[in-house]
Formats: sequence, C-alpha cells, structure tokens
Amino acid sequence: MTRPSRLARYGFADNGVRASDLLGATGLRLWDAETQAPRDADAAELLSSLSRAADPNLALRQLHRLVEAAGRAAARGNGGRVTGPGGEISTNAATDELIGALALDAGLRRRLIAVLGASSALGDHLVANPDDWRVLATGKTGLPPNAEGHLEVEGDEPSVPALRRAYRISLLRIAAADLTGGRGLEPTMAALSRLADETLATAYAIAVAGLTAGAAEPSLAVVAMGKCGGNELNYVSDVDVIFVADNDDDLSAGTIVAARIIEICGMVAWPVDAALRPEGSRGPLVRTLASHQAYYRRWARTWEFQALLKARPAAGDLALGRRWIEDLAPLVWHAAERPEAVADVRDMRRKIIDNVPPGLVDREIKRGPGGLRDIEFAVQLLQLVHGRIDETLRAPGTIPALRALVTGGYVGRDDGETLLRGYRFLRSVEHRLQLQQLRRTHTVPDDPDGLRWLAASMGYTAMPGSDAVEAFRSDWVGHAAQVRRLHVKLLYQPLLEAVARVPAEALRMTTESAGRRLEILGFADPAGALRHLQALTGGVTRTSAIQRTLLPMLLQEFADAPEPDRGLLNYRHVSDKLGSTPWYLRLLRDGGPVARRLARVISLSRYATDLLTRDPEALRLLADDTELLPRSRESLLDGFVAAADRYADDPVKAIAAVRARRRRELFRLACADILSRAGELAPAHPLDVNAIGIALSDVTDATLNAALRVARRAHPGPEGLRFAIIGMGRLGGYEMSYPSDADVLFVYEPPAGVPENESSAAAQVIAEELRRALNAPAPDPELGIDADLRPEGRQGPLVRSLAAYQQYYARWSRVWEAQALLRARFVCGDAELGGRFEELADRMRYPEGGLTREQVVEIRRIKARVEVERMPRNADPHTHTKLGRGGLSDVEWAVQLLQLRHAYAVPDLRRTRTLEALDAAVQAALLDPADAAAMTVGWTLAAQVRNALTLVRGRPNDQLPRHGVELAGTVQLLGGGDPGEFVDRYLRLTRRSRAAMERVLES
Repeated sequence: MTRPSRLARYGFADNGVRASDLLGATGLRLWDAETQAPRDADAAELLSSLSRAADPNLALRQLHRLVEAAGRAAARGNGGRVTGPGGEISTNAATDELIGALALDAGLRRRLIAVLGASSALGDHLVANPDDWRVLATGKTGLPPNAEGHLEVEGDEPSVPALRRAYRISLLRIAAADLTGGRGLEPTMAALSRLADETLATAYAIAVAGLTAGAAEPSLAVVAMGKCGGNELNYVSDVDVIFVADNDDDLSAGTIVAARIIEICGMVAWPVDAALRPEGSRGPLVRTLASHQAYYRRWARTWEFQALLKARPAAGDLALGRRWIEDLAPLVWHAAERPEAVADVRDMRRKIIDNVPPGLVDREIKRGPGGLRDIEFAVQLLQLVHGRIDETLRAPGTIPALRALVTGGYVGRDDGETLLRGYRFLRSVEHRLQLQQLRRTHTVPDDPDGLRWLAASMGYTAMPGSDAVEAFRSDWVGHAAQVRRLHVKLLYQPLLEAVARVPAEALRMTTESAGRRLEILGFADPAGALRHLQALTGGVTRTSAIQRTLLPMLLQEFADAPEPDRGLLNYRHVSDKLGSTPWYLRLLRDGGPVARRLARVISLSRYATDLLTRDPEALRLLADDTELLPRSRESLLDGFVAAADRYADDPVKAIAAVRARRRRELFRLACADILSRAGELAPAHPLDVNAIGIALSDVTDATLNAALRVARRAHPGPEGLRFAIIGMGRLGGYEMSYPSDADVLFVYEPPAGVPENESSAAAQVIAEELRRALNAPAPDPELGIDADLRPEGRQGPLVRSLAAYQQYYARWSRVWEAQALLRARFVCGDAELGGRFEELADRMRYPEGGLTREQVVEIRRIKARVEVERMPRNADPHTHTKLGRGGLSDVEWAVQLLQLRHAYAVPDLRRTRTLEALDAAVQAALLDPADAAAMTVGWTLAAQVRNALTLVRGRPNDQLPRHGVELAGTVQLLGGGDPGEFVDRYLRLTRRSRAAMERVLES
C-alpha cells in the first residue's frame, strides 16, 4: 500500500488521479511501491524536477499524457500495440527515447517539466504533437535551443497549418527559456514581439500569394502598435496594427491583403486589432500616407498621438512604414503643445480605471490602480512633453523610454528604478497568468489554489515562518502602491513648478509669487535668485531638464545654510564652468549623494568652493566615501613625486602639477571635514581635528618632498651635496590647519673636497627656488614657506650647514629656540642628514637637568610679551583661537614648558604633537588630569573653530566672531545649534583651559 506522505514530499497530491498510480508500475515506472522510494537515480532526478515545477501535479499528469501519446504515435507503426500485458505503458522506442532523454539531458528535463507544470495549453500542444518535445533538447553546442522568436515554417510555400505549427513550436521554445530563468523579462518580450513580426510577415506572404492571378502586389506596410510596437508583447494579446498603403492604386489590393492577414493570424496565433487606425473600426482598414497625414493634422485626439509613440514597421513594405512614421513624427512631437494635452492623458487614465469592473479592480494588474497602465501613461506623458526636444526619449518601448527619462533627469533615479521594478514584476505576473491557458487575462486569481500556483510560477517558495502566497501578495501590494504613488507624482506634480517652467520665458509662476517662495526659504535677494534659476533651468535642453530635477533638493540645502544666496550663486558658478561637460550633471543625477554633498559644501564653505572652481573635476570625489578618506602618507609621497616626474624636463610644469595635486588633496580634506561632521559619510570615516591636522601635514610633507625634487633637478649643485628640510611648528607637530604656513628649517652638508662657499650658495639656490615655486601666483593655492624659526630669525642665513647649526646652538642658542625645536622633525630630503639634525635638536630641546629657574622665568616673560605684542590690533583676546586666552598658544606653551623641564628624564614626553605630550605628562604624574582635560578641550575647540572659520570665509581667520553669518556658518559646520550658546560655550571652555595653563606656568 502506497503511503501518500512519501510522495507528498515531492509536492504531489492525489486529486482524482493518484500520483502513485501515475508514477508506479502501471504508469511512468518512476516509483517503487514496495520501497516507497524512487526506482533508481534517474527516477529520483526526474521526481526532483517535477517537484520544482509550478504545479507538480499538473506537470506529472501532462508528462504521463505525453508519454502515452508518444507510445500511441509509435504504436501506429507497430501493429497498434500500446500497452503491455499488465496494462502498463508500452516500452516501445518512442517512450524509451523520451524517458531516456529526460534522464540524460538535464537541460531538456528542466525545460520540459517547467513548461508542463506552468502551461496546460502548451502541454496539450505537446500531447497533440508528441515529437515536439525534441525542440527543447539541449543542442550539440551544449546551449539551450533557439528561443529568439524566429519562425521555422516547413515547406517552400508557407501554409496556414505550417505557420500554426511553427508558431506553437517557437512559442514553446520562448516559454521554456522564460520559465527556466535563462532569459528574463525583456528578452522574452522581445522574442515574443519578434515572433509576432515574423508571423505577420508570413501571413502577409500567404495573403499576397492568394491574390488573384495577374494582380500586382500592393505597396502595403503593416505597422505594429501597442505592446508589439514597443517590442514588449506578452504571451496572449491582441496585436495592434495600422495598415498603410503608398497611394490610391494600392488601396484595393491592400485592403484584401490586410483582411486576409487578420484572418490568418486569428487562425494561427492571436487576433489582429486594427482599431487604433484613424476613425477606429468605423474608418477604412487601409489608408494612404496622404490620408493619414490629413487625418492626424486635423482630427486626431491626444490619445491617438500617444498611441503613435509605439509605432514600428513590422511587416510588408518596411521602408513605407518608416516613411509613414517619419511623416507623422512632427505632429506627434508637437501634440503636447495643445492646451488640453496633459489633461487629456490624465482623463484617459481615469476613464480606464473607471471602466474596470468593481469586483476586479483590486486584482487587475493591467488597468487597475498601481497597474501597468499607470506606468505606461506616466512614461508616455513625459515622452510627449519632453520628447519634443530630447530625441533620446523617443523610444517605443516602456522600459527603454523610462530608462531614457531617468538618464535625461526627467525622472529621479530612485523613482525610475522603482517603476522599472514594478513594471518587471507586473509584466512577469501577466506572463505567468496568460501562459497557463494561453488565454488573454490580466486578473490575479482569488482562489487559494490559483494563488499558490501563481506564487510558485513566480519563483516564491515557502520558508520557515513565511508562506509563499503571502510573500507574493506582499510584493504585489508593495509594487502596486509604489507604482500608484509615482504615477500620481509624475502626472500631477510638475517638477519645480513653484520656481520655473519649461521653457523659461513661459513661467507659470509670477515673479512676485516666486519671490515670496524664495523669501520663505531664506533668500535675501529673491530677484537675483530667480535670475540664477532661470539661467539654470531655462529651455528644454537635457541639461535644463536635469537641473529642474536637482534644484528642488539643492534649494532646500541652500536654505539650510546661513547664506542661501551664496550657495545658489556658488552652484551657478560651478554649473557655468561644468555645464557643458558631459559627466557633470550625470554625476549629480546618478552619483547618489553627490548633489546633496555638493550643495552642503558650496553653501557652507567658500574655501572648498574656491578650490572646486579652480578644479571642477574634483567634484568626482564626492561620489565615493572612500575617496573622502585622507590618503596614506606613502601614497601621497608617491603620488606627488609621480606628478612631478611626468614633467621631468620642465620645472615649471612639474611644480604646477605638484600644486594641482595639493589643491585636489585640500579639496578632498575640506569636503571630508565638512561632510563627516554633517553625518554625510559612513560611521567608519570619522574625521576629528587631530586627523585633519595629520592629513594636512602629510599633504604638506608630500608637497615639499616633490618640490624639493624639482628644485634639485633644476639646480643640482655640486655632486654629493646633501640637503634636508626640517618641519617646525604645526608642520613638525602634525597639527597643520587649513591656513597654516609650512614652518621649516633648511639644512645642508657639503660634499668632501668642495669649498664651503660653493656648497652654501648651491643650497641657498635650492631653498630659494623651492620657496619661489610654491609661493608664486598661480591658479592653485600657494603654500607659504616660513623659515623665521631659524637661528637669528629673519636676519640669519636662510640655509645653514649641519655644522653651522651645531656651532650656533652650542654658543648662541636661547631658551625660545630650544622651545621651537620641540616640534622639529625631518620632513624630506636626505634622511640620514635629517636624522642627525634631529639628534642635534634632542640635545637642545631635552637639556640634561631640565630648565634653570631663570629660564622658566624667561619663558613666562616671553609668553606675556607674545600675548601683548603679537595679538592683532582690535582683536578680542577672549575669542582669538590662536593667541587668545585658553586657545592654541596657551596650551602649547604649557605643554612645551613641561617638556623642557622634564623630557630629559621622561622619554614619553619627547613628542612633537601637543595632545600626545599632554597625555604623557598626565601618565608621568606631572600634570593634574583635570587640568589636562581642560586644556585638551580648549585646544581642540580652538583648533576646530580655526579650521571652520577658514572653511567658511575662504581665507585665514583666527577670530571667532560674536555674531553674523560667519559665526552661524562656523557653528553649523561644527554640528549646529544656537550661535550665541556656542560662543558662551567657547568662552566657558577656554576660560577653564586658560586657568589650567596658568597653573602649569606658575608651578
């Protein structure tokens, strides 16, 4: 006795005919009733394939019928014997061949079972034509059989029966490829459309051959319309056509041929519908070119022009069909200029929905809300409106047209992808529904069995805690809701209607109302803003279309900045520079966050905007988070040297390349700084002021290294001359800020046997050439080279030998020079020479025994003098970030005093970075942790403000303003909040930092 539970594991259910009987000894002989298992390995493979069919029971029944039919067909040539003595299916050659082929050919097995389980109509065809399963066998090349929609009609002269057979075989191949996932929706639609074209062409040939003897073949074009014209035909649909005759002499015979084509195709495949012709079913079946032109020019309604969007020559005189389309094209692409055109399209869509029976409206995937018609009408309306100028939108198919709309900026990228996904899903559902019975339907079944079959045919499977039908229903509802939302958005919400219309001179919004809108957004000069918007969005060019898509979001970003007008002006400048560059607007449209990031950067930072206008290509950096990470020191050094070496024979071009590279890196860091604070970058990419300081220092190191290479190539000096650059100040401490100059010392060592004066002169030339090259006026930002910390300051020689430095520091060095050397480090040049200079510096900055009392007093005196003499006139000492109370200088002097006093005994204090030395002082119990924390906060905040001020103003600034847009911009860059509260916080934290510094200096 068969236990159904075993077979149930394969998805079989006993519905009238028991699966065990169909599979057992009296059936396909795949199941062993005694062992309750597949008979052998081949049987197991076939059972497994059956279980994966959309309807395993249907697949099994149809396979059984097919085997029986193959046996009967073979028996007709075998004395009529069909069954064995026990009633089993005869094991004749035909059935053995089919079962054996299924065992040996995995591709055939997969394709045939998929068809049998998804389409009872194609199963019936196979049963009626039991040899046709061979067309699904894997070919000699190992590839699936031809499924491109080509007809293979037997016989020299095609006949209706041969055409019907060839059509079904080609349809069988297309369905098999579709069901086994080898093609996808678009190739399947294209293959079905190609099959329709070749069917029409063959029917045309049959019809012409049937004309009376002596009758001339008419010049007749069969123009495909609707889904066939758009190369998006489904399995069972009327094929919409329009018949076009060349002239009056072709009308009579042309009408006979056209009527015969309709008759033949109705017998072979599907109804041919010519109702889209002028005057519909009341008008003549065939018209001439001139008659069509007259009708469309005078009488055609908007929906008729909308239908012409999908017109495509399919059969007959193809050249005539192309002439007809070209003749009517000017009328099509001016149809949207009619005052009622947009309203007509909207009204037509509403009428279609109203005509859906109420009981079916929620299950109609074509005409119902959120269905295919919603997508098609939205796309076609946008084509009619924008396709007047943009010829890329004149694609007949929905998918290519939608892609073109996205490419042109008329549909947002996310919206376009959502519509594409919805369209593919809904069309796939439509295909599965029609394939089942080869019947025209667009209605999702509401019975449980029908829904289960549909879900399975779409690839949904039951998972733990998830029902396949519910998963399908959830996706269907989700796609329908998104499609309906976007349909409404595209049809009823014009892009940027509140500010600009297309064309620019036809603004639908008055200047006064637009001005009020811009005032609400915070623009101080609405009239000026309107002029910028008109310049950016005027006309119907592709560029203008993309700008109209982008500007709503950009305007809101500009409005969030302290100076919205400046943000829009900066955007206009960038667009004017790059507007004709093909990649610019494409990057803003398709580059994910690029447009939003650009808006934030240029609305908040003049510094970054200036860099961008000098190097518009740098905009590409905003497309990728990884591009907004600081480059490693090694990659910077290599990259800058490579840039210089590209122009090894031209020092001017080499330096220009180095400076351009620096400009690009400064823009990268400025954008990373701005965007990381705004949360625009991934959490894995935080950039604090310390990271920015290190990154800016690395960029400066790389710049100096490459510039020195260029200078030495131009002025090599005596052979063996050693030269090195020592970083000082913020450069030496890896604490560069955007406005920082490069504090350096130049050191050389003469080669043996070369007079000192010759070596000194050569080194002087190298240093001066390097300073001149990096400070010279150029489109790229200059790098100030400050050597004032050298012995004797500005009065001393620019370059000294290592021996001269040793001599000076041994005899003349003062305590402030030892203090300056605390941040000295080798930057570039001769590493061995640089290392020996650092050793010399160690002896000076970490003096044995520390400082004397007199030296400590001297440092305090110098500190007090600096506060008085170096503070800019009219500067507020409470909010000056560099020299003000509790700011950068205060903390650095405190740390440096601790280093001078104790670093000889505490090696951890021997650091060039301020905060690292501060932490080391705490670890060595030389500083109260609370004071260290206060100074850390004060120094960090002052450094942040100093960088932010430069980003906002575009030029160096150390003074935190008490009010105004610069303060607001600084505060927004640093995280937002109330500007007044930010100033109060700055004063409070720097006051604590100042008190901690005073305790250190007085201890």
